[in-house]
Order: sequence, then structure tokens, then C-alpha cells
Amino acid sequence: MLRVEHAAIVGGGFSGTLLAINLLRHGTPRVTMVERRGDRLGRGLAYGAARDGHVLNVRAANMSALPDSPDHFTDWLKRQGLGQEGSFATRRDYGAYLCAMLDEARGEDGGRLTIVTDEAVDLRLEEGAVHVALRSGGGVDADIAVLAPGNLPPHDLPAFAGLAGDGSAYVDDPWAATVADGLVETDQVLLLGSGLTAVDCALSLDSAGFRGRIVAVSRRGLAPRSHAPTAPYAEGGDRPTGGASALVRALRRRAAEIGWRGAVDEQRRFTQDMWRAASAEERSRFLRHLRPYWDVHRHRIAPQVADRLAAMQAEGRLEIRAAKVAKAVPEGRSLRVHLRGRGQDGVEALSFARVVNCTGPLGDLRRTGDPLLRRLAVRGDIRPDPPAIGIDVDRQCHAIARDGSAQQRLFVVGPMTRGAHWEIVAVPDIRRQVWELAREMTGAHWVEAEGL
Repeated sequence: MLRVEHAAIVGGGFSGTLLAINLLRHGTPRVTMVERRGDRLGRGLAYGAARDGHVLNVRAANMSALPDSPDHFTDWLKRQGLGQEGSFATRRDYGAYLCAMLDEARGEDGGRLTIVTDEAVDLRLEEGAVHVALRSGGGVDADIAVLAPGNLPPHDLPAFAGLAGDGSAYVDDPWAATVADGLVETDQVLLLGSGLTAVDCALSLDSAGFRGRIVAVSRRGLAPRSHAPTAPYAEGGDRPTGGASALVRALRRRAAEIGWRGAVDEQRRFTQDMWRAASAEERSRFLRHLRPYWDVHRHRIAPQVADRLAAMQAEGRLEIRAAKVAKAVPEGRSLRVHLRGRGQDGVEALSFARVVNCTGPLGDLRRTGDPLLRRLAVRGDIRPDPPAIGIDVDRQCHAIARDGSAQQRLFVVGPMTRGAHWEIVAVPDIRRQVWELAREMTGAHWVEAEGL
């Protein structure tokens, strides 16, 4: 077993921070975490850029950051007077919870945790060690390195390439604090996408006082479904067998028996194993045809968020369309966007005072602008996963090199491992991933005979 005396973690968001905490809990002598944005430390993008009205998409009862302490978050929430098990806590509160965990770990680590506010621009795998080069000119030497890049920013649709910039109507960052600046009630805003990112952006615009019209477009016009008003029941059911079509049939049968929410939820125990067992062709078919429908049923929004969106739609301030962008033309301080409705030949040209990219996180490693990931990929130390939705890793989170070998001193955690695990974007999945990895790195799984 690889002996780890010093671990370097590149990325201090949710995945990286939680891995550091678990390594310290389970025994690694030293951990150095590199995070370029000090204001996002412990929070990452999801909880660091949250605004008023942004709440978690999962009830507090299932949001503990520690799989071996399921009440950890609800106990904290109750002590702060902010909610209880059935609550949908705010994302700001969850960010505060993560920072409190990090502060506690730093207070008890005996100097074993070092946090470096800098950008990692290169990583070299050397004989028996790794070296992380920093933009400042410094570096970190360690036994192993873990990449925790989180979700990468969305890429521009072709019609909007090169349009972002100061004073532009096109905003490529849906989390920008200035997304509503300068808008008036007579303006129209176009959201590119209709998923969870678009929901957050619509809520941000509404909270900022924008009372104009918001149009959200995606190819199928699907929006996230709502959680039921009551807490979920205990999971049951058997694992479906067969390919994607068999899964759809099984879900429909169970939905008729227990409702669609229960039918989807009870599959969570099997989803990762089903994904790993699927052939490349089956995965590709799922991504092309079923993924949008799975996402809106699997990744739901809180009932209070659904009610708020429904009210905006009833007032005529929010419209969700099935359409794609044919072209976009600057028109003074606005953009004239040509939309082609799903199944239609003609286009409709509309003027928008703001267009916001809400297409969701980038997964294709070949298109990333991140300097570290680009260097590692060019050198062949990492490679895209087969469906090009993340970084290729094995089941133990070792990065896979261009030649197909597993990197024994380089790991990847978090959403960018979705190609290997699929269900790895939500807290319940990531917390299990980093907990298991920390225990393997420290040998803690052998102490309780789990490795036998």
C-alpha cells in the first residue's frame, strides 16, 4: 500500500475541503490544500456564490458532510436555530456549516493542515513524489496529489462566442453578482438552459428586483421537478436488470406503484453500479436520449422554490421554451436572438437586454481553459473519460494516463469523475467518495477489517 505522509489537494471547494477533513480525521500526518480563491474556501462555487433565496435541493436530513455521522448537519442546524431534519436549508447556511467544519479541523489538527491561497499551474509526477507548481513561483512537494476541480464553467454556445465582456448584453457567468445590474421592468432576459442553473439565475434576478420578462430555453424545454411536500419514505425495491430501455420500463412500473419520486429515489443505491456495468454504447445512448429526463426527475428543487417559479410563470414573468438558438446579433446594448422552436422550421427574432449562459458545467476536458488541467492533459498525465464528460479515473479515483495506466500518486475527486461514477455531483455521493478515499489512503479501512 502506498504510504502517504503528505497529501496535496488542489481545490478548496466542497470536495477538496471534505477530503482534507477526512484525511486529518483518519490519520494522514500532513495535508496541504491549494485554493486560488480565498473567499470560496470550504464553500466552492455552489455555496460560495449563493444568494438570498437559494436553498439546498436536498432536505437537511440527508446533507451531513460525514457519512459516518448522518445527523452531523441537522445537529449543527438546530444549534444555530436555522432548521431541522425536514428543512431545505439555505445554501449560505450550508456554506457556513462547511466553513465551521474546516475551522474546527484547523483548530484540532496540531499544525498538520496548511492552506495555500494561490493557483496551481502545473503538477509533476516525480520518482516517489509529486510537485505542485504555483502561479506565485512557489511550490508544494508531497507524496500524492488530489485534483478537486469542482464543476468547470460552462462553455459559450457558438452563437455567443466572443460576445462576453464589459458592457456586453451577454453574461457568460450565471453566478456574476452584476447579472441584474441596469435592467428595467421593460427589459427581457434570455437564459440559455432551463435546468438548475437557470432556476438559480431566475431566482437571483427576481431577488434583485427585476420585474421584466425572463425566457429560459433548452432543446427540450424541461425544468427540474419539485420534491414532494413531505419527507421521503424508506427505500426498497430491487435493482433493475438490462440496459437503459429496461431501466425506463422498470421505473415506469414502480412509478405506477409508489409514485415517480419514490421510483427514482430507490434506484440511487444501484445507479453507480449500473453505470459501471453499462457498455460504452449504452452510456452514449443514455446521455443522448435519457439524460435530460433523468436529470429533471432526479435533481429536484425544494417545494418553496417550485412555488416561487410557478408564481413567476403565472404572472407572465417567466417562460420556459423548447427551442435552440439559431444566431445572435448585437443590437446596440442588446442582443437580437433568433430562436427556432422544437420541431419548427421557422425562427423568431427577439431582443434581449441580457443573455445569461445557464447551460451548466463543462465536462469535456478537451475544451477546458484551466491551465493546470490543460497541461496535465497535453502531457498525457490525465485524459478525458470515454463519453467526454469528465476526467478518466478508475474506481479508486486514480487518474488514468493517456496510455491507459492508473496514476498511483495522482487522484481526482468530485463532479469531474462523473464518467466513471455518473452519480457524483450531489453531496450524498461526494461525501461517500472522499470518505472512502481518505480511509484507503490512511489505511483506516484495514483497522476495522473493511479491506479484507
